Amino acid sequence: MTTLKVLLFGLAMAIPWALPAAERTSVRALKITILSTMLADGDELGEWGFAALVEADGKKILFDTGAKTDVVQKNLQTLKLSLADVTDVVLSHWHGDHVGGFMTLRREAMAKNPAALGRTHVAAGFFDSRVGVPPGVELNRMIAVRPEYEATGGKFLVHTAPVALQPGVWLTGPVPRKHPERNWSGSTRVRTAAGEREDTVADDLALVVDTAQGLVVVTGCGHAGVINIIEHARSVVRPARVQALIGGIHLFRASEETLAWTTGRLREFGVDHFIGAHCTGIETVWRFRADLGLDRARCVVGAVGQTFELGKGIDARAIAK
Repeated sequence: MTTLKVLLFGLAMAIPWALPAAERTSVRALKITILSTMLADGDELGEWGFAALVEADGKKILFDTGAKTDVVQKNLQTLKLSLADVTDVVLSHWHGDHVGGFMTLRREAMAKNPAALGRTHVAAGFFDSRVGVPPGVELNRMIAVRPEYEATGGKFLVHTAPVALQPGVWLTGPVPRKHPERNWSGSTRVRTAAGEREDTVADDLALVVDTAQGLVVVTGCGHAGVINIIEHARSVVRPARVQALIGGIHLFRASEETLAWTTGRLREFGVDHFIGAHCTGIETVWRFRADLGLDRARCVVGAVGQTFELGKGIDARAIAK
């Protein structure tokens, strides 16, 4: 690689929108399949959790692993999908409904390929100690899982800032909380050297795919706030419209005022497709459909087996049509 090309690549990774559009790296082929959420039809299983398989330009990434130890595993079998060729896992945050299937899936996949699910990406704060009710009981199960995973040869990568996993595919890292969206329960506390404080789920991160049609944003619960997440994504990757927003955004208990503010800000980003899974809320999906001017083909309740494919849109499955 010439010196000029090295410099341009470094510039693209740091501030990708600084390059001309013709030279900017973007993903050309993208398919996202929902593996865990509450709604399911056929032989799939629903649960209060989230997981998705992201396929971008031939590379696969597992985003979250569901709540129960075996639900994603069973859904993969029904959907005739395999994780044996997936090396990278992204865990959006520490909550149990996103990490429950982690070790089950690692063991099953590595039986076919030792490198499968061998590299796991999390944001800073993911392994912090959490307590709640009853007091003094450790709630963050991933603290105990970490040595178990590492004993299998797996490696955790803890990110303090945005990072490109591959050309055109980014992790936000911890998301700045510019707007006070407060999309978390408030019932858990973090243990620190200075004492306990409210757990704001500071380790919440999202995956962002840059495409010629716009950004595709995948969230687990969106505890950082969907507007904070998208604004951060647009500052890190490039200030493009949102081609698709997929996953949970934790608005199922949101007030009318919060929903109106959220959809008002989302209109500024031009959201073209929306899959509201997991903790989004049914009413939230209907409000998004109306307030963002989307039809039932482009704004749906998330369902297991549902897909979004670049250039084709959403395949909602029978139960969510």
